[in-house]
Amino acid sequence: MSAETTRRLVLLRHAKAEWSDGDDHERPLAERGRKDAPAAGRWIAGSGITPDLALCSTAARTRETWKLAVHELPQRPRTVYEERLYEASPGELIAVVNEVPDEVNDLLLIGHNPGMHALADVLAGEAEGDALARMNRSGFPTTGAAVLTFSGSWKAVEHGAGTLVAFWTPHD
Repeated sequence: MSAETTRRLVLLRHAKAEWSDGDDHERPLAERGRKDAPAAGRWIAGSGITPDLALCSTAARTRETWKLAVHELPQRPRTVYEERLYEASPGELIAVVNEVPDEVNDLLLIGHNPGMHALADVLAGEAEGDALARMNRSGFPTTGAAVLTFSGSWKAVEHGAGTLVAFWTPHD
């Protein structure tokens, strides 16, 4: 595989979760989240993206989002539940992406805000159409998804290295 391979990174924020005074990590999806999560899977599939690898936060709401979304994809990617995605900063998320093997062309991260929005923002050196303006205007709501493209190795992903090619929310 050449170093100039085009790679796609899909950032998916978990669907709407229940509020709780208890353990934040174990919050389940709300009814709206259970309806929106499959729509995200349909949008990803309809975009022609077939993730080779999905990295999902270990939080209950991200695992449940992924469980509902993945059934809408034409094929199930290898899935790794990654505790480092929970409450991660953009720098921590980039470090996780930099570890992805180059056999992976399309990578899906299922995580949380503010990390997902901040990561999309710092990686997007360029944007197609109004994707960046729409993303920043919406604040990357629950079940929002951003798609960025990169050339070269996952190890080379850094601030400004990507192009934001799509931004979607279930209530567009």
